[in-house]
Amino acid sequence: MATLDMLCAISPLDGRYGSKTSDLQGVFSEYGLIRRRVAVECAWLAALCANEALIECPALTADEAAQLQAIADNFSLADARRVKDIEKTTNHDVKAVEYFIKEKIKGTSLEKRGEFVHFACTSEDINNMSHALMLRDGLKVLRAAQNEMTDKLAAMAHEFAAVPMLAHTHGQPASPTTLGKELAVVVARLRRQQDEIDRIVLPAKMNGAVGNFNAHLSAYPDVDWEGLARGVIEGFGLRQNRLTIQIEPHDGMAELFDALQRWNTILVDFDRDVWTYVSMGYFKQRTIKGEIGSSTMPHKVNPIDFENSEGNLGLANAMLGFLARKLPISRMQRDLTDSTVLRNMGVGFAYALVAVKSTLKGLGKLELNAARLADDLDHNWEVLAEPIQTVMRKVGMANPYERLKELTRGRRVTAEIMKEFVEGLELPAADKARLLAMTPATYVGMAEKLAALV
Repeated sequence: MATLDMLCAISPLDGRYGSKTSDLQGVFSEYGLIRRRVAVECAWLAALCANEALIECPALTADEAAQLQAIADNFSLADARRVKDIEKTTNHDVKAVEYFIKEKIKGTSLEKRGEFVHFACTSEDINNMSHALMLRDGLKVLRAAQNEMTDKLAAMAHEFAAVPMLAHTHGQPASPTTLGKELAVVVARLRRQQDEIDRIVLPAKMNGAVGNFNAHLSAYPDVDWEGLARGVIEGFGLRQNRLTIQIEPHDGMAELFDALQRWNTILVDFDRDVWTYVSMGYFKQRTIKGEIGSSTMPHKVNPIDFENSEGNLGLANAMLGFLARKLPISRMQRDLTDSTVLRNMGVGFAYALVAVKSTLKGLGKLELNAARLADDLDHNWEVLAEPIQTVMRKVGMANPYERLKELTRGRRVTAEIMKEFVEGLELPAADKARLLAMTPATYVGMAEKLAALV
């Protein structure tokens, strides 16, 4: 099949969700990997040419430098297909890239430097850099979606900062809060993990077959190979790992995947909470003309976006968790078990991206049901047992907790019962007036102020 029809895709990431993951196709696809391999090979050749000690690899003219860079910058799908054609003969994907570049420079002034393409490199010098660049570029896509969603949540936190809401601990009515403050908690948690993700600078290596620059020094013993490699690595925004085996050990990748999992786990927590608030009637869902909630129950408007997000986050974390646990393990100086595994990095990213977009879509459908929140507060006056017994403690009254427990535990208490109880207490006038004026809707502490922190 020359062109993949979404209806024939094995993975929903390329089929049903293809429109949501399209921004990752040029990053984590085979084309994306080959393109980055070409970019690394070209950067390595340019660095070799720039080193005066490598007299057999003369410096590039401005035109030659532009020509070499154009091979990387203008790399096309047709070029990738040519690499795959070469691979049919070589049966080696990185060697095919080397031969492709040599083809591109044949007949030009660059050709005399042909044997310096892939000079002294092991395949993993190219691969580890390429995989790191894929992760760097894939993160740009995923982080943009994360930022859009957290910014939306922050805006909602500000909008609903003063909207009182009955909290629920252990599923039971608890001290009131505000909707905005609860959303702000989620924003703060997500942004903390985003900061952790952004702090990670992926390590990379270009130090030869077992990490010692063996081949490099055999040809040019006086060259500062570590410095030369560092320049190429840092030129791509990566960090040099000086101590490696044949592969870069992937610990940095594991750190990244673990950080992404933590972010995803917080979003699962939020998805479930919003789902629950919808079921409680705290939120209504805006209907969209033509959409069906249930094939048999016409009245239903299901919270499907949050359910979709939760499911896809589970899939994302399953893949990211496996990658984080597997990739740092390699027998002695190298085995090949990481090769096929690394080709699935984009799967974890894509499921996460689908999830974030689903949550964002769900947030766009929500409508606050302020009347339902107010009604719930008005039917749970027993939550004022906490402030009443706290004031009683302050003034030294006997058994305050026990007295409120006897009054309220296990039953609903009306406003009248609570006010009558307070009226009967021998409290300072200011304290009594403050308690009598208090309602579940006003007993929210500094929640509104806290909501403004995000």
